[in-house]
Parts: sequence; structure tokens; C-alpha cells
Amino acid sequence: MMPAARESLLDAAYTALARRPWSAVRMVDVAAAAGVSRQTLYNEFGSKEGLARALVRREADAYLAGIDRALATQSDARERLTATAEWTATLARENALVRAMLTGCWSERLPSPTLSAVPSSSAVPAQRRADGPLPSPGDFVALVRDRAVSVLSGPGADKSDTPDLARSCELVVRLALSCVAAPPGEGGVADLVRSALYRQLTG
Repeated sequence: MMPAARESLLDAAYTALARRPWSAVRMVDVAAAAGVSRQTLYNEFGSKEGLARALVRREADAYLAGIDRALATQSDARERLTATAEWTATLARENALVRAMLTGCWSERLPSPTLSAVPSSSAVPAQRRADGPLPSPGDFVALVRDRAVSVLSGPGADKSDTPDLARSCELVVRLALSCVAAPPGEGGVADLVRSALYRQLTG
């Protein structure tokens, strides 16, 4: 199956999930919305649980790709981390699956696949990856922190500075997640992050 067809099936599943609880999403409707047979859908994902895992994996990957873009947008370290926090809070507000992944709070409307790997007999590489372990909230904190440290420290950086930088990066990620759980007031995420980083990343 072409990757584009897999994407169209995941798009159809995501759209269906926006309209009704996952328990009410039917495989036949997802297949019809994507213009493929139900058998094609099962060949690609194996089961409804496989489709759920693939959907969660795709949204996780899209979130992390956005983190990479946010870290590449500015030259100033504080602004890069501010952009990272804003992306986290904005996407979590707009995307229920991302919000659930980042907070660990899965509502009854959502699929809630186990985060541990499941046995996979799929011949589809993308599905084998989806059947592998899915990131927990703690995993996301570490993934985003480590990406930020890597970008901000740059090649040939003095590694003795890394622990402080890692703490600052982790602080930003956790601050962004707190804004997902309890949205900030006027000034939003950016003001919180900038004030938190003011002393830590001077210069």
C-alpha cells in the first residue's frame, strides 16, 4: 500500500474521532471515507487497535516534528524555547490525542492503546513501528528536552554546561505541560517561559 493511502486512512480515522467517541468509530466507515475497501484497511493496520496505535504514533511524530521546527525558528535560545513551549500548548489545545499523550489523561472518547509494545505480525514497516512502544508523558519530556539541548548546545559545545541547559529545557517543557492542564491567563505561555528563563539563559 502506498504511504499516501495509509495517510488518507489515518486522516479518515482522525476526522471520525473528532465527530464521535472512538468506541463508535467503525472500521467500515473509516475505509469508506478513505475510498478503500475494509479489507485494505485491515491489511494495513491489522485491527482497530492497530489503527489506534498508528494514529497515536502519527500524532506523536507530528508533535515532535513541530518541536524540531520551533527549535529552528529563532537564533536566540530563549526564543527557541519559548516557541517550543507555545507549540506544545497550542497543539495540545487543538489536538485531543496530543493532549492525552502529553498529560496521560485519556478520556473515554479517545482510543487508549497500551504504551508498551504489542506483538506485531504486520508486514508493513510503519505498522511494525506503531506496534512498538508508544511514548509516555515522561518520555515526551525527555525527548523534547534532549532535542532542545542538542540544538541549543550546538556542535563542539562545552559539555560541562549541559546539565544546566538540560534543566532549563526540562523546565520549559514542564511549564508548557502545566499550561496544557491549566491554561495561563493574559500573556500566555510565552510570558511565563520568558520570565522563568530570564535568569537561567542570560547572554
